[in-house]
Amino acid sequence: MIETSPSGAPAAPGTTIYRHALATRLWHWVTAIAMFIMIGSGIGILKAHPHLYWGRYGANFDTPWLSLSWMPPWVSTGLNILTLPSSYNLALSRRWHLLFALVLSFALLAFMIVSLINRHFQRQLRVRAGELAPRHVLHDLREHLALRFHDPANPSAYNIFQKLSYVGVIFVALPLVILTGLTMSPALNAAWPWLLELFGGRQSARSLHFIAAFGITVFIVVHLTLVILAGAGNELRSMITGRWRVPGDEA
Repeated sequence: MIETSPSGAPAAPGTTIYRHALATRLWHWVTAIAMFIMIGSGIGILKAHPHLYWGRYGANFDTPWLSLSWMPPWVSTGLNILTLPSSYNLALSRRWHLLFALVLSFALLAFMIVSLINRHFQRQLRVRAGELAPRHVLHDLREHLALRFHDPANPSAYNIFQKLSYVGVIFVALPLVILTGLTMSPALNAAWPWLLELFGGRQSARSLHFIAAFGITVFIVVHLTLVILAGAGNELRSMITGRWRVPGDEA
C-alpha cells in the first residue's frame, strides 16, 4: 500500500508511504552537491589566510580570535583531503565557491517559495508549544538514544530534534552564510553598504560566515550519521523516490 499524500496519518509497520514531495527532494540534492563543493572550496579560501577577526579590519598584525595555523597534522591532512581543488589554487577555489553560492542561494529561495505554497513548512516543520515541553523533549531524547527515530502513531512526522535542526539550518544558518558571503564582496559593499553595518564590518562577516558554515558542516555529519542508524537504504530511497517504508516490519 502506498499513500499518495504525506499527511502524517498513522501507517502500519512495513507500509510504504509517500513522504517527501518532489520539490523537497530536488532541493535536498541540489543543496547537498552545492554544500559539498562550497565546503571544499571554502577550505581552500580559508587556507590563504587561516585567521579570523572581529570588526572592520583584519591583518597579520591584528590579534585574531581564532587562528587555524596551530592545527595538529591529522586535522590538516583531513582538510587537505576535503579541499577543492586539491592543490592550492585560491583563484579557482573562489570561482567554485562563488558559482555554487549562486546555486545554493537560488535553490533555497525557490524551495522557500514552493514550501510556502504547498504548506510544507506548516505541515512538517511547524513547532508546537507542547513539543518544547521538557517531558516531550526528554521522551524524544530517550527514543533517539534507543535508536528509535519515528513515532509509531505518526511515523512520517518529524520529531522535535528534526524540526529544530531543519528550521535552524533553513531559516538561520543558510541565510546567514549567504548574507555574510555577500558582505565580503567589495562590489556589493558599494551597492548595499547596509550589509557592512548589519554585520559590523567585513571581518566580522567573515567570522560569522565561518561559524555558520561550521555549524552546517556539523549538521551534515550528524544528519548522515542518523541516516545510517535509521536505515540508509530506506532513507535514501525516500529522498530519491519520495517513498518511505515505515520501520518495524522485518519481513
